[in-house]
Amino acid sequence: MSTMLKVMRLWQINWVFIRYRLDESMMIFPLFRPIRVWFYLLPWNWFRGERKTPLAVRIRLALEHLGPVFIKFGQALSTRRDLLPADVADELEKLQDQVPPFSGQQAQNLVEKALQKPVDQLFRSFEVQPLASASVAQVHAAVLPDGHDVVVKVLREGIADKIKRDVDALALLADMAHRWWSEGPRLRPRELVEQYRQTINNELNLMREASNASQLRRNFSRSDMLYVPKVYWPYCCENVMVMERIYGVQINNVAELKKARVNLKRLSENGVEIFFTQVFKHNFFHADMHPGNIFVSVDDPERPRYLGVDFGIVGSLSEKDQYYLAANFLAFFRNDYHRVARLHLDSGWVPADVRVDEFEAAIRSVCEPIFQRPLNEISFASLLLRLFQTARQFRMQVQPQLFLLQKTLFNIEGLGRQLYPELDLWQTAKPFLEQWMRKQMSWSAIARRAGKDLPTALRQLPRLPQQFSDMLDEMKQLDSKARERGSLLRREIRRAQRNIILAILASAFSIAIAIAYAVDFG
Repeated sequence: MSTMLKVMRLWQINWVFIRYRLDESMMIFPLFRPIRVWFYLLPWNWFRGERKTPLAVRIRLALEHLGPVFIKFGQALSTRRDLLPADVADELEKLQDQVPPFSGQQAQNLVEKALQKPVDQLFRSFEVQPLASASVAQVHAAVLPDGHDVVVKVLREGIADKIKRDVDALALLADMAHRWWSEGPRLRPRELVEQYRQTINNELNLMREASNASQLRRNFSRSDMLYVPKVYWPYCCENVMVMERIYGVQINNVAELKKARVNLKRLSENGVEIFFTQVFKHNFFHADMHPGNIFVSVDDPERPRYLGVDFGIVGSLSEKDQYYLAANFLAFFRNDYHRVARLHLDSGWVPADVRVDEFEAAIRSVCEPIFQRPLNEISFASLLLRLFQTARQFRMQVQPQLFLLQKTLFNIEGLGRQLYPELDLWQTAKPFLEQWMRKQMSWSAIARRAGKDLPTALRQLPRLPQQFSDMLDEMKQLDSKARERGSLLRREIRRAQRNIILAILASAFSIAIAIAYAVDFG
């Protein structure tokens, strides 16, 4: 998409902003500064008077007008309450991705073209009327030749080009915000948009969604808490996916769940355990767990089971982020505010020049009033939100890799409290995290990590003597001025020698641990 087309799209966006009286916000960008004076002379600005519709409502209406990509982006932003005023975040949560379905006959034609067979050869029956329709795809019910009930998900034709156009426009806006907005570098809008681009592009490849579903199904194959439907791979391609059809009660239909005498306490606690299992044990989590994607099997009301659908958005964390996140959670549970502050600095989430004692004091001022209440009345997601808002004062950067995780945590806690208002997320999560941390510090875990790093260590070990020799040669070639400072040079050489010896010993130690692990655990 050329820059000219992006600018044209920006002008279209600006006209929508004018309609909903958001156009002043566009005037902060240098692109529009040459016309700023003329802007205030435009006829619709003469008689504006007091706006009766709240700003937050106008923002939501504008995003709905701009279409599916902006709706989805607004939905994603609604979870970032650390960046938005509360009224705007509340309003963005109301965004509904409701799009009129496209022709059932068109969907049938797309399926036949993708799978290269008529539908009457592919399925025993295929319902032309869709079960559900969204901005990216719609779903049809069908029956396989062997009698299994399935759903057929079909991408909208030409949706990829439309999404690329609008995400490119968002990227241009983000670049402008980064350059000319004082908060831009800290909030990292370009990274947020690029992560959003990656997320929504993943939704455009149904083979990826099918593989996500298969991985989640495998992860929970022995669990009675979550059921993931089976993927029928012979019927899958980039724009068509066929999965087992599930039957259950939608998670937010609390009245129906109560009617079925479902144990809502166990159901809500299981939801929390599923979340932490995905994040810390599997490191692969369903990141779009809103009510429309979660159902409940009520066959056994005392042992209800979650039924998941729509696996286009999943997330994972690096080992470093996993550790720091778990350690932060546990430090909160123990009211160890110094540990929380220290972890933020060690992880790089807060700049290294921030004073730990000042950051600790700010965290304590936020947390102490909250912790005076009973734990089952404390929203963990809201506590994190307050912490992020406090950390803004200390130049905490937005962490794009935690974006999906924060969104999922808000969804899980919200659903859990809706099902069972007395849900104590802390009581459910703390034992799980303590056990996970103990395992990470165990000798077997250390040996596993050493074994994982063994190939790299073995490759590097033969190079150490040559690297040591090269370093000594470089030291011998120092200029005359450096050679005059002989005592300093000798100290540097001794320090370098010690470091290399330590590196060799560390490598040898890693190899020894890996060999021991292979003998003891292999």
